[in-house]
Amino acid sequence: MSAEMQKKEPGFAIWITGLPASGKSTLAAALAEKLAAEGVNVQVLESDIMRIMLTPDLGYEHADREKFYHLLVTVGELLVQNGVNVIFDATAAERHIREEARYRLPRFLEVYLRCPLEVCEQRDPKHIYEKARQGLYSGVPGLQSPYEAPLHPEVEVNSATGKIEQEAETVMAELRRRGFLKQG
Repeated sequence: MSAEMQKKEPGFAIWITGLPASGKSTLAAALAEKLAAEGVNVQVLESDIMRIMLTPDLGYEHADREKFYHLLVTVGELLVQNGVNVIFDATAAERHIREEARYRLPRFLEVYLRCPLEVCEQRDPKHIYEKARQGLYSGVPGLQSPYEAPLHPEVEVNSATGKIEQEAETVMAELRRRGFLKQG
């Protein structure tokens, strides 16, 4: 059997969740950098970018979000099955979405960025909360619609501290503990 035909070892998936502006993209970038430094390839699936690519015509109503997240999980599943490690940088405010990913991706790590709404509003680079308060946005998780925090995340960090290096190291340690990465 040729090397191309041999089955690749499946990748792992990390889902970083938390309120908008809790630091998901910052942590995803820090993790991708740390993994790359160890020679581990990873694909970040950032929800804003993936939404434009996968579902440019969908809005933010409940049914649209459901469809988008189902497609996002499917893309992640295809990548992981083919040996690509994935970081989901996506709020996924409803717990069942992340649980679907957990079910479909056996090498899965959920990372919850716990951050008070007030801190998220102060940080908000996209002005999501401000626009929601002005009536320009609706359904913003944690403000206008519920955000269902994970019940049993593999990693939970207080991202209000802004200690991104420490947060990334905590996730890397859990990846090693689970055997997703070689011991350093």
